[in-house]
Amino acid sequence: MEGFNYISVYTRAEAIEDGVLIDVSKTEAGFKYPVAVTSGVWAEVVVPDEKAKKCGESERGRLWDLISMMRISAKQSKGAEIKFKVIATVEGKEKLHDLRAVVGPGDRGEPVVLLCYLMKINILQFYVYNGIENQNIS
Repeated sequence: MEGFNYISVYTRAEAIEDGVLIDVSKTEAGFKYPVAVTSGVWAEVVVPDEKAKKCGESERGRLWDLISMMRISAKQSKGAEIKFKVIATVEGKEKLHDLRAVVGPGDRGEPVVLLCYLMKINILQFYVYNGIENQNIS
């Protein structure tokens, strides 16, 4: 943004490089915008614990479930934000995770998707972009 003096800028690319965001754009889900997941969602929803692994769960399968639920919710949604739920087994028990996906600007102003926990609003503040309204992400 012109006219602003920035003290510090932390780009999406840097967040991906640092592991704060995980780029999941290369999944077979077919989103038209790049998709990144917060490290918290990755650790708690995508990575199975030992009990889940013993039951046959894998990162690939859980990521597919996460992206599939996001895709289904995106098809039913209008706008730049999607709220949805995903169940992931934690310590042998099913846990419901409230998630959101938000379309916002990438490092060059291009549309990108951030997938995070519903309550983690602070990280979204620099991704929410009112100029990308009513765009379907799938």
